[in-house]
Amino acid sequence: MPADENPPSQPDPYEDLHELVTFEDPDEYRTWIFDVTFLTSSWTCIFGQGCPGVLTEAAPELEQGCCSYGAHFVDDEDHDATLAKIEALTPEQWQFHKQGRRDGATRKDKGGQWVTRLHKGACILLNRPGHPNGAGCALHQAAEQAGERPLDWKPDVCWQLPLRLEESTDDHGHVTSTLREWKRRDWGGGGAEFHWWCTDDPLAFRAARPTYEVLRDEIIELVGETPYRLFVELMERRREWTPLPHPALRRR
Repeated sequence: MPADENPPSQPDPYEDLHELVTFEDPDEYRTWIFDVTFLTSSWTCIFGQGCPGVLTEAAPELEQGCCSYGAHFVDDEDHDATLAKIEALTPEQWQFHKQGRRDGATRKDKGGQWVTRLHKGACILLNRPGHPNGAGCALHQAAEQAGERPLDWKPDVCWQLPLRLEESTDDHGHVTSTLREWKRRDWGGGGAEFHWWCTDDPLAFRAARPTYEVLRDEIIELVGETPYRLFVELMERRREWTPLPHPALRRR
């Protein structure tokens, strides 16, 4: 390398430092790893409360949240279950009911994967500002109107964010399951193209309760009752322990 050429800058290896806890599953040949830094933080979803969205620039006035690019279904079962809920939506609940009925609310992308259709710059299921029900996912709103959990109505990816469960199996069949926060890199190559402020910025860290309580239903849906209970018991036994603060809060 020429003397006057500077090497490319490298990220600080400690900038995104998280503390983890690990414990064995009492019923399965499995080890659980939980991201304590994120799960004990004060993160909460702030859709409609100043959420900047995920476009290339902050656009809280659009009230699109992370719905700008639509949803990718994890499999046919996820797609079919969600489609059944979509078909039950009324014109009063869904702003683009007419367009969705005409063109379909979902389609297959070039890779053959089911995705929600985009309409006017965002997911077709997203009611926009000015709608009688307010801005927000038509499925989410309809679930709340029915007194049901939105996670039972929406595509898996929509209720899982910003949680991510990763699993690996070794040569002996032992499973390691890691529950952590969703990071920019998890979007693949497109992650660098939009503003993934959600867990990168302190704006959403404002809840009065820890995130593992705020996202209780979502976590249990991902990992099950027993691992969640064991994690909560561990946190209660270690009340005097203060985990490493979240990087978004350390940077401000």
